[in-house]
Amino acid sequence: MNQNSSSNSSSKNTDVLVIGSGAAGLSVALRLAHLGKITVLSKAEVTEGSTFYAQGGIAAVLDENDSIDSHVEDTLIAGGGLCDEQAVRFTVEHSREAIEWLIDRGVAFSKEDEQYHLTREGGHSQRRIIHSDDATGKAVSTTLVAAVRNEPNIEILEHYIAIDFITGQKLGFTDNRCYGAYVLNLQQDKVETISARFVVLATGGASKVYLYTSNPDVASGDGIAMAWRAGASVSNLEFNQFHPTCLYHPQARSFLITEALRGEGAILRRPNGERFMLEYDQRAELAPRDIVARTIDHEIKKYGFDCVYLDISHKDPEFVKAHFPTIYQRCLEFGIDITTDPIPVVPAAHYTCGGVKVDLDSHTNVPGLYAVGEVACTGLHGANRMASNSLLECLVFAQAAAKDIEQQWSKVPLPPPLIAWDESQVTDSDEEVILNHNWHELRQLMWDYVGIVRTDKRLERALRRIKLLEQEIHEYYSNFKVSGDLIELRNLVVVAELIVRCAMQRKESRGLHYTLDYPELLTQAEDSMLHPQQET
Repeated sequence: MNQNSSSNSSSKNTDVLVIGSGAAGLSVALRLAHLGKITVLSKAEVTEGSTFYAQGGIAAVLDENDSIDSHVEDTLIAGGGLCDEQAVRFTVEHSREAIEWLIDRGVAFSKEDEQYHLTREGGHSQRRIIHSDDATGKAVSTTLVAAVRNEPNIEILEHYIAIDFITGQKLGFTDNRCYGAYVLNLQQDKVETISARFVVLATGGASKVYLYTSNPDVASGDGIAMAWRAGASVSNLEFNQFHPTCLYHPQARSFLITEALRGEGAILRRPNGERFMLEYDQRAELAPRDIVARTIDHEIKKYGFDCVYLDISHKDPEFVKAHFPTIYQRCLEFGIDITTDPIPVVPAAHYTCGGVKVDLDSHTNVPGLYAVGEVACTGLHGANRMASNSLLECLVFAQAAAKDIEQQWSKVPLPPPLIAWDESQVTDSDEEVILNHNWHELRQLMWDYVGIVRTDKRLERALRRIKLLEQEIHEYYSNFKVSGDLIELRNLVVVAELIVRCAMQRKESRGLHYTLDYPELLTQAEDSMLHPQQET
C-alpha cells in the first residue's frame, strides 16, 4: 500500500543506508566512511539502543591462559547443539581484532594493575569478559557515536523510523534486490524515500514483543519484520532469551542487573534467605542464562513469590562499589544498598537469539541487503546466547559486512528511480485507542503463552489471537496515515507470529525453548526456518 507518486514525499540518495545506530550499525558506518556517503538511521537519539544499556562486557580471547578452542567449546555447549560451529569459530577467531579496533577508537576498558581486567560470566570456563566497569555498552556507544559525528561522509538521521524496504519486485523488476527504504521522519511527520546501493539492517532485537523486558523501547523487531516482508528468511526465533535478573521494583522500569554480579560471587536466594540454584544445577549461579531464568521462573510460580533475591552483600563493599558503580547507584535510588541488602529480581525478555538468516559475510538472501547484530541469525548463538558474545558478534559481523561491501563497491551501480510514498488514499486516525489496546493485548498474550515455559495449547491459542490482531492492524494501516506507534505495532505482530510459528516447529525442549509437551531433546538438532517465498 501507499507506494505511488505523491507530492508529500521527499527523496534522499546515499551509497550505504545503515538502519540502526548501535554497535553493529555504527561499526559498519565507520569502516566504510572512507569510500563514500553513509547514511545512518536512528529511531530515537543515536545512543538510544540496546548497546548503550549493555552492562557486562565483551567476550574475547585475551588472556594467555585462555584459548580460541576453549571459547568455541563454551559457546557450543551454551548453544544447546544448535550453534553453527563455523560461525562460532569465525567469531571467536576475530575477537581480539575486534577489541583492538575498539581500543584504537578510544574505548576505555577497565584496568587492574595496568592490565585489562577480565571478568567471568555464566557459561564461560575462563575469565574473558573485557569491560568498562559495569557500563561497557555506554562506553562503546558514546565512543562510536563521537567517531561517527566526526566523519564528514556519515550522515546521521535521528528520529527516523524505517517502514519498508524497496525491492526489485516492488519496482516491477524480475530480481528482488534491495534498493532502499521508505522511512518516516518522526519530527516532521513526513515519509521520505532513501535510495542506496547497499542496505545494512542493524535494528536490534524484538524483546518489546513481551510485556516485561530489559530492553529499551526501540527493540520492537522492526528489522526482522521488514526483512520478512521483503523476502528474507528467518531462523530460530523461538529462542528468546529471558535475562534471569532484572530489578523488581515498581519504579525500576527495565533495569538490568548484570550477569557479572553472579560471575563475581553473587548468590540467588529465596525470600527466606535460602540458596536454591545448587538444587537445580551443579554450576549454581554460573549456569547458562536459560537454566537460571527457568529456575527462577519455577521458584516464583511454585511458591507464589513476587521475586527472588540476588545477594552480593558478603563481598567487600569497596570491591562491589568499584566494580558495579552503576548498579550500586541505581539501586540506592530505590533504597537498596547492594553492599548490605539483597537485590529483588525477576526474569524479563532480554535477547532475540534468532533473526534474519545471514552467512559469514552478513548477506541475507535478498541481494543488496545485509543484517548485522541482534537482528541477524548468524549461527553463533544456537539455542541460547552465551553471556557477552552479543557485542562481539556485532563487531565481528559488522567488519565482515563492511569488507564484503568494499569488495562489491565498484560493481554495484546507483539504484534506479524509486517510487515515492503515496498517502493520498489515507486519513488521520481518530481511533488511537485501538493501537494502545492491540499493543497491550499482543504483549500480554506473548508473555502468558509464549514465555519461558510453553505448551502446544498455549502456542495454538497465541497464534489464533495474533491472527485476529494482524487483521485489525492491517486494516488500520491500510486506512490511516502511518505513525511511529503504528509502524512498531505492525512489526511487532509480524514478529510475534514468526516467533510462535518457529516455536511450533520445534517438538523438543532445547536451550531457550522449553515446552511441557516435549521435555526431551531430539537426537538430531536442526534450526527452525521460515521462508517468505513459501508463503501463500
